[in-house]
Amino acid sequence: MDWDKLRIFHAVADAGSLTHAGDVLNLSQSAVSRQIRTLEENLDATLFHRHARGLILTEQGELLFKATKAMEQRLESATARIRDSADEVFGELRVTTTTGFGSLWLAPRLSKLYDKYPDLKIDLMLSERVLDLPMREADVAIRMKEPSQADLIRKRLMSVNMRLYASQNYLNSHTAPKNTDDLADHRLICQSTSSAQVSAGANFARHILTYNVRSLLTVNNYFGVLQGVISDLGIGLLPDYVTEDFPNLVRVLPDMESNEIPVFLAYPEELRQSKRIAAFRDFVTEEIISRRKRLRNQTPE
Repeated sequence: MDWDKLRIFHAVADAGSLTHAGDVLNLSQSAVSRQIRTLEENLDATLFHRHARGLILTEQGELLFKATKAMEQRLESATARIRDSADEVFGELRVTTTTGFGSLWLAPRLSKLYDKYPDLKIDLMLSERVLDLPMREADVAIRMKEPSQADLIRKRLMSVNMRLYASQNYLNSHTAPKNTDDLADHRLICQSTSSAQVSAGANFARHILTYNVRSLLTVNNYFGVLQGVISDLGIGLLPDYVTEDFPNLVRVLPDMESNEIPVFLAYPEELRQSKRIAAFRDFVTEEIISRRKRLRNQTPE
């Protein structure tokens, strides 16, 4: 199999256009078209349906694209491991985590990591979708449940609970609820129970909504919930880690909280020796240890 033709095929399949693929490969459209035609002749198969809007993969093309995509991911993994043979921590590190944790806890702390490793390039991918680490959709993940794949190295970082919070300004102008019946006098701000989220958070929101909540604001992520709370719109359901960076938040109905949500860091076994992974893992671990110390110091004796 001609590797160069496969490379050109992969670029065309990824771009969906001969012209766009040519721009990426620095080749003319006619040169790209000749290579694709030759590959189809060698395989005795049609790889693309051609129409006015671009190219669509045939069934045979889909099979080949899956193979070239897997090859590309393996090459990226090998490249990462080769680069990590040097002593310096540099290059791209693709980190995936949830929108809430990534935007509210991780991103505000990354300056410390960049200060230590200025040549590190972090691609932070915030999504509720669980990316496939062994297939190199990301290098390292922070997830709100234990990963199920066997070929991952995993480390439990901490636990999170969903709780009810309000701003001090809001409580200065509204009587704080003393029991769940008092929630009827307040607006509840929470993530929509139909939005992608950990089950403990959705279950806690459903439980709170059974208490005759009359005014409601739902958002599809915790960053939006936080903005509503700090804007004095009502009482919000938020993960407890946000209070570290927003000291004006006050917990209400402190006897109520969700079940414990475990937080895990995970990465592929094949990246065990990666210095970039080690640097990120150690940074997150140090931040978690500092968090625990702060929480202990805040706990009254």
